[in-house]
Amino acid sequence: MTRSLRQSMAWIHSWLGLLAGWILFAMFLTGTASYFRPEITRWMQPEMPVNHTPAAIAAQSAVAQLSRDGIRDQQWFIQLPNERDVVTHVYATPKPDAAEAKDKKPGKRRKRADEQVLAPATGAPIHARDTRGGEHFYRFHFQLQLPHPWGRWLAGVCAMFMLGAIISGVVTHKRIFADFFTLRWNKGQRSWLDAHNVSAVLALPYHAVITYTGLMTLVLMYLPYPIAINYKQPLDFGREAYGLPQDAVATGRATPLVPIAPLVRDAEARLQRPAARVVVQQPGDAAAIVAVTGAAQSSLNARAGTVVYSGATGALIQPPSGAGTGVSSVGVMLGLHLAQYAAPALRWVLFLLGLTGAAMVGTGLLLWTAARRKPGAKPFFGLRLVERLNIATIAGLPIGMGAYLLANRVIPAAAEGRAAAEVATMFYVWGGAAVLQLLRPAKQAWAILFATGAAVYAAIPIANALTTSRGLTASWRAGDQLFMSFDLALLGIAALLGVAAWRAARPRPAQVSRRAREMVHV
Repeated sequence: MTRSLRQSMAWIHSWLGLLAGWILFAMFLTGTASYFRPEITRWMQPEMPVNHTPAAIAAQSAVAQLSRDGIRDQQWFIQLPNERDVVTHVYATPKPDAAEAKDKKPGKRRKRADEQVLAPATGAPIHARDTRGGEHFYRFHFQLQLPHPWGRWLAGVCAMFMLGAIISGVVTHKRIFADFFTLRWNKGQRSWLDAHNVSAVLALPYHAVITYTGLMTLVLMYLPYPIAINYKQPLDFGREAYGLPQDAVATGRATPLVPIAPLVRDAEARLQRPAARVVVQQPGDAAAIVAVTGAAQSSLNARAGTVVYSGATGALIQPPSGAGTGVSSVGVMLGLHLAQYAAPALRWVLFLLGLTGAAMVGTGLLLWTAARRKPGAKPFFGLRLVERLNIATIAGLPIGMGAYLLANRVIPAAAEGRAAAEVATMFYVWGGAAVLQLLRPAKQAWAILFATGAAVYAAIPIANALTTSRGLTASWRAGDQLFMSFDLALLGIAALLGVAAWRAARPRPAQVSRRAREMVHV
């Protein structure tokens, strides 16, 4: 029998969503958490002080500290503080020895030293607990904890599936505007279908934009051939497209570095935005150069300009140049995806929209099993497999993410390798929940895992109050909005998971109607 276009799109929508659904759910949930990446890192390092130091002073203090540590470095990379990230991050690349210099291949990445965290005002090292903070959620959402480049390739394939599912879902929907206003409660599977439709239609522009821009952020990785054909080395493309300076070649003539603060102020005036980072090549040499890059927080375009100065004289070498149309377009797409420009209120709106994406994928996976479960019939293997994967992902992943945060407070602050231990805790707990839920019937497993998640998130503010001086009550009295908001958000998540556990333990409602089955593309 010949299928109509809508029927064909329904089949595509159903299977694209199923095959990539579990990975997409994890990408949406961890990516949504990444909207507060700096704030999560600050919460996970309660030793960090409050900072109000200008970027120019922070840069000068960092250079002074790096000069004391060793002027023979080949390059200094200084990430300046801002209102969300309150410390200075520095990386020093040591000069290669004779053997390394001989084996150096063009375009090969330099070996980078470990990160140092400095106090912006003084440049003194800050000794805070070792953690990956919010960076872990950010990296996981597009690398999936797999070796480079396989995680990014898998994330790209799933994003393509998501884009196809969005387009086919729009074609399939007969009542897309009516579904925007339809959400019936306590109607069994019909309610889940309404939840899927509402979460998809309500934030449809967001879902389309976030998926497409996510693909564009890695487009040079997925389509490398134009660059490979036209440039001998990828770095040459970067210099031409993004205005990166040529690598400085040391002359061997020792020359003191000029004060950095005036250069940063001049660059901010030329860029008309705050400075975000400073790169110093060949410090202490007559050929030293200083590159100052603007912050992305003040613009929709995440690709800010760069101003280059002579490190020996302070003379301007390269003024900020306007990027081409293609580079500017990709910069705007990256800015839309990362939302670094967003003020706190808008960031919360984007956070809620991201949760609707996770809800859309999760309810779609639940509907796939609901539409294929027949009363009185024994579930076939595929149905049981999908159902267990749904439980492990939808109910198990939040437990793992909560365990990651809880481990930050439970593992001693001075423990060796604690950052890796926190990450391992997330995956061990998630994997343990996925395995243990197999020991109980599916309905009980849903309730148990949701209840476990509620307990984990409720325990985090308690552990925070017991192990730090920045608990909820203390933060309230001190006016510490970050820690107070974080604890309240965790308690809100615990309450939400508690309600989910209560509803999962209730008797199962009547089966979905025939019309609802047709709507989920059986």
